[in-house]
Amino acid sequence: MRRRLTLPACLLLLSGCMPATPGDTPTRAASLQSALPVMKTFSVPRPSMATRSNADIARDFIDLHFQLESGRALPRLSRFEGPIGVRVIGTAPAQLDRDLSGLLQRLRNEAGLDIRKVAPDRTAQVTIQAISAAEIRRALPMAACFVVPNVTSLADYRRKRRSRLLNWAQLETRTSVAIFLPNDSTPQEMRDCLHEELAQALGPLNDLYRLPDSVFNDDNVHTVLTGFDMLILRATYDRALSSGMGRAEVAARLPAILARLNPDGQRIGPNPQTGTPRDWIEAVQEALGPGTRHAQRRAAATRALQIAAGIGWQDHRRAFSHYAMGRILLSTEPDRARAEFETAGHFYRQSPATDLHLAYVASQLAALELARGRPEQTLALVAPHLDTAARHENAALLSTLLLLRAEALGLTGRVSEAREVRMDSLGWARYGFGADWAVRAKLREIAALNPLRGPRG
Repeated sequence: MRRRLTLPACLLLLSGCMPATPGDTPTRAASLQSALPVMKTFSVPRPSMATRSNADIARDFIDLHFQLESGRALPRLSRFEGPIGVRVIGTAPAQLDRDLSGLLQRLRNEAGLDIRKVAPDRTAQVTIQAISAAEIRRALPMAACFVVPNVTSLADYRRKRRSRLLNWAQLETRTSVAIFLPNDSTPQEMRDCLHEELAQALGPLNDLYRLPDSVFNDDNVHTVLTGFDMLILRATYDRALSSGMGRAEVAARLPAILARLNPDGQRIGPNPQTGTPRDWIEAVQEALGPGTRHAQRRAAATRALQIAAGIGWQDHRRAFSHYAMGRILLSTEPDRARAEFETAGHFYRQSPATDLHLAYVASQLAALELARGRPEQTLALVAPHLDTAARHENAALLSTLLLLRAEALGLTGRVSEAREVRMDSLGWARYGFGADWAVRAKLREIAALNPLRGPRG
């Protein structure tokens, strides 16, 4: 079964990245007690298109489709044949329906899929069941959400969980798939799960750390389907392919398919990349996974860095190794954490399609600059990445960057402008962080970085 793991999610939000805010930290009481603005959502998608050579994309397509995350090979291509109906059951928030409608429209327009939403009581190829996060963890510990074949509900999954029917490797044609999403998480987490799990339900079952521009990557940096992802799905359902084809047959047909679907990729030279060794993946998972002591995390992050340096990586995987180490050092050694984030930024800038990765680095560095009472440096770090966060539809990151900007503006005496930016951030925070208490906690957390508001402020 495919599941969206919770372990890398801690990289994506500043909360948990900085020391906890003391309970008696002075905060802006009036702003915290007043009613929060309405939730903001992203209405017009602006996906970045694939910018790599078709030769590289063909290699990625094969590795995504013919291998599971465990490393086990898949013998054949599997996909749905014919129109795809999607139904939602369970207790689904209204925002899920809106996000699903937007995603299905994108799949029709960008991936060329014949996919439609149907009524909950209709037969559907894809069933989305909205249940609590606790129910998901009881069914599959460590998963934020997951997808399985040949079931139509959580009860059906429990009945069949030891059956070969749930084995993706046994599939030749997909006929029925169920996705389980948390209905009590933040709107953004629910949408992120929707994008990743529906993409897996329709197409590739593998994740590759070497992909900088895809949701098919366990670093969870990209949380909505990218242009690369849509191209992969469009190729998956191309008329030249069909369920049951083997690796060699698909590989022989891919060059002509991609030349037709992505002519720009014919003019880009290939950029061969080494594979990602299992020991690096396991080190990253141990460093960032839950339930691990700080010393173990640090040792695992050190191993990941040693492996990345030993291989000679200069790409986003080397950068991610430094970013993970920076995350681990933040609460105990902020100066060393800063150096790791700066090194991560250096390697991200050497890699294509890493503007979103650099926005995360900037959020960490900006927080450190704000805590040092350097508002102009904070503003300079934040400014280039606001549109990036919006373009990638990451409300949590966008609201965090805006809150950092607001505090920095306040430190420079631009109080009125700071108030406007802060109010703008709250609408995005409603989508990114969910409940009012979580939004207010984020406000307190960022405010506590301000040296004039901290424990000695």
